[in-house]
Amino acid sequence: MLVYWLNCQAASDWRTERTDLILSTGLVSVTFRKLSPAEIVSLAAQAGLDAIEWGGDIHVPPGDLDLARQVRDLTASAGLQVASYGSYHRVGYDADFRLVLDTADALGAPSIRIWAGRQGSSESDDANRLRIAEETRRMANSARERGIGLSFEFHDGTLADTRASALSLIQSIDSDNVSLYWQPQIAAAPKENLKTLTAFFPWLSNIHVFHYDEQRRQQPLEEGEQAWRSYVDAVRGTGKPRFILLEFVKDGEIGQFQRDAAALNRLVRLGRADEIVR
Repeated sequence: MLVYWLNCQAASDWRTERTDLILSTGLVSVTFRKLSPAEIVSLAAQAGLDAIEWGGDIHVPPGDLDLARQVRDLTASAGLQVASYGSYHRVGYDADFRLVLDTADALGAPSIRIWAGRQGSSESDDANRLRIAEETRRMANSARERGIGLSFEFHDGTLADTRASALSLIQSIDSDNVSLYWQPQIAAAPKENLKTLTAFFPWLSNIHVFHYDEQRRQQPLEEGEQAWRSYVDAVRGTGKPRFILLEFVKDGEIGQFQRDAAALNRLVRLGRADEIVR
């Protein structure tokens, strides 16, 4: 426990020296599903990150409010923030949103990550789009009463799978309590990803960070540093606080996580887009 405290204290000291007050770094807990919450907290603190997005599938399941409170306190005791509750709630398909909301509240999460249905935009008809928009609006109103926001995962197999569809959905919902995550699309060029990122700015919440090659194989973050410098600099330019969160690492290795966390910290502290994204 002493070693754990010393490691967390060193990380806390590093955080007090940060000059960037807009962007906060963090870890998505599902990156290490086999580790306990205490181990996740220790890793994030030792890496000098600021926050954790806690996943709802393993680490903080919906409905386990005692565990959610324990994880909240564990996170805070290490000087870390709860960035969000990474739920797997599929709007329009999963009924028990109240459990998700109660759990996020107990966790102290400022927002809940949700999924825009189970169908991609090319497979979805107007009736499905309307149903998901209406249900999201009702969920957002309930979440607002707890001071919690909702944010769609930008992901294949949902209505938020392309720039056009995600923007159409968020605009049709028309709620200031619903926002969008962003992550680079693996098959897209950095310039195209940057275009999507900037289009999301009016509704942007958190960002998931990773780097894949053209064969869809995950690679060290530092190999994608040129593109990520441009993404980070663009987000910083909005002047709004946001979490930038590592999601998965090459081969699931802790050593690679530590190197990726160091690369992310460099990007946030020093990152400036000094080259045109190609």
